Amino acid sequence: MVIPKGNAIVFTQGGPTAVINASWIGVVQGLSGAKEITGIIGSLHGIDGILKEDFVDLAAQSGAVLDALLHTPSTALLSTRHKPKEEDNRRMLAVFQKYCIHYVFGIGGNDTSETLDIVNDFAKEAGYDLRLFHVAKTVDNDLEENDHTPGYASAARYVANAFRGADMDNTCFGGFYLGVCMGRHAGFLTAASALGRTTPESGPHLVYVPERPFDVDRFCMDVEAVYKKHDRCVVAVSEGIEDAGHVPILQKLTAGCLEADSHGNVQLSGTGALADLLVERVKSHLEGRGVVKKLRARGDTLGYIQRSFPDQSPVDREESLGLGRFAAEQALAGKQDKSAAIQRISDDPYRVEFRLVPLKAVAGKTRHLPEGHINADANNVTDAFIAWGKPLLGELKSFGSLDLSKKAPKMS
Repeated sequence: MVIPKGNAIVFTQGGPTAVINASWIGVVQGLSGAKEITGIIGSLHGIDGILKEDFVDLAAQSGAVLDALLHTPSTALLSTRHKPKEEDNRRMLAVFQKYCIHYVFGIGGNDTSETLDIVNDFAKEAGYDLRLFHVAKTVDNDLEENDHTPGYASAARYVANAFRGADMDNTCFGGFYLGVCMGRHAGFLTAASALGRTTPESGPHLVYVPERPFDVDRFCMDVEAVYKKHDRCVVAVSEGIEDAGHVPILQKLTAGCLEADSHGNVQLSGTGALADLLVERVKSHLEGRGVVKKLRARGDTLGYIQRSFPDQSPVDREESLGLGRFAAEQALAGKQDKSAAIQRISDDPYRVEFRLVPLKAVAGKTRHLPEGHINADANNVTDAFIAWGKPLLGELKSFGSLDLSKKAPKMS
């Protein structure tokens, strides 16, 4: 087997995460010192940087710079959602030839894997020797062939803590609170809202994911049942919830046209519309049925803060770094056309291993929350999800509470 000698290029695409820098730093570490690698190039703004030859020398970065970036959210290499066209592929191939690039590492999710598959097929047709690797990344956790993806655990940690805080707030006055989480087609991130529960009474009391049809009237009845039991209700909802006909609830409630990106993804977030509309429905329902005279109700859309909040899961950071190193090592061993994935081999103790899977097994495909992680009423997660998700977050600090049995003496 002939291992080509040349430059390597590394880029990031799609939505950033709290640990995506660790993934490309892992690639750099894995390639450093290899006799086959003559240079390590970072492309700024993904494939846009390749097309414009907007590069940075990653091999020349100091250890102090890379160490700091390990703990820095978002991607220092910047990003894009550009899906390549045929003329883009020709241009990229010309750039690869010009810079003697034979190793390509793209870090991203579904759309990035699809982009890499397109580029790889074009290079093959042209007869150019390209060792191309996809390194898994996405807060949505919706990549096939992965137990979980780098970026998810840190985002899940944020979501769990956000709902822990919102639930504590909700206990002060009662009422209704709803938070909308990222998750176009997969409910992993919304489900993570339940990972911070500490008691049977803790919120979120209801969790709705895209994997089950969402009915607004049934949702209002679910809220009513919880409200009557606890005199309050906290709900987590995925931005991608849809009805039985696969029409997004946001689109149905707004009866409007929603924008789409170059990969055909309809914009479901970016405003607080879904939260506001659902809160208004609940308010009207509970007040109209006399459950409460005037409902204290609030809705939030967690938005971008979920994916780049600077409180990394330690597990996430180490796995992201390791997966990047693994991809680099496998490229130097002669592998190609692969996606580097994380697969779990043990729950107790928690252990994973890195594996190579065919790029086409990941490209453009969507993984969903398993059947056994959603309850029969389609309004909550199961203990199986909690057991699966808990090891990913790292330690969450315990909350305190007053000892209410210690009563102050009454004055006569």
